[in-house]
Amino acid sequence: MSRENTGQEFSNHQACETLTGFTLEHLPQDGALGHSQTYHKGNDIWEADDLADRIYFLKKGQVAVMTSDAEGHEIILRVIKVGEPFGELCFCSEEKGLRMTTARAVIESDVVEISYQDFLNHLQSDAKALHSFVITFCRRLSEAERRTEVLAHRGAENRLGRLLLHLVTTRVHSGSQENNKVILHVSHDELAQITAMSRPHVTVTMGKLRRRGLVNYERNKPLTVDTEALSVYLTGISSS
Repeated sequence: MSRENTGQEFSNHQACETLTGFTLEHLPQDGALGHSQTYHKGNDIWEADDLADRIYFLKKGQVAVMTSDAEGHEIILRVIKVGEPFGELCFCSEEKGLRMTTARAVIESDVVEISYQDFLNHLQSDAKALHSFVITFCRRLSEAERRTEVLAHRGAENRLGRLLLHLVTTRVHSGSQENNKVILHVSHDELAQITAMSRPHVTVTMGKLRRRGLVNYERNKPLTVDTEALSVYLTGISSS
């Protein structure tokens, strides 16, 4: 099969990089919209039964949006990077709708909080901001669909391997890889929460991938993923 088809299997949507999503920079720089608040590590920004009546932007730190499975285990839905909006699904909630998820500060984080109505007024008065916000929704829908594809795989190596390739395309800047080797800052705990696997199962599976030479990691060092080799291992398709 051709290289083009292989690229479709694990696309990083580089063609979309020229489209600018909504970030903190699109807000009025005078601070007139919303207010800032600091959350210490482990503090919840919202809980499952909170009203979905506002949107947030991350100024500093890191935030994880999570849900729980039937056994009460937390599953990470999204890790928010500095500048990104989160809680935007308030626009899809019915009046007085609840979050049904939890947003938690992974480390101490500064957040801008804006009411639904104030943010909606801003979008209605700024066409460029509205355009960027639509792009953000489209990107996140694409990522959610890709995540669903990952979770649809029952085999541990397939699920975890595909997630690693997905994280490379969403967390690593284009052009930062060398010889198909990409550094990915993600812990086994986070991988377990994202894949809905147990922490020991992730450790065992990552060990298998490391023995195959597809990933490499050591204690207190970041994970390195051989994207080309891992893609070939998962699909059986070589790009050469």
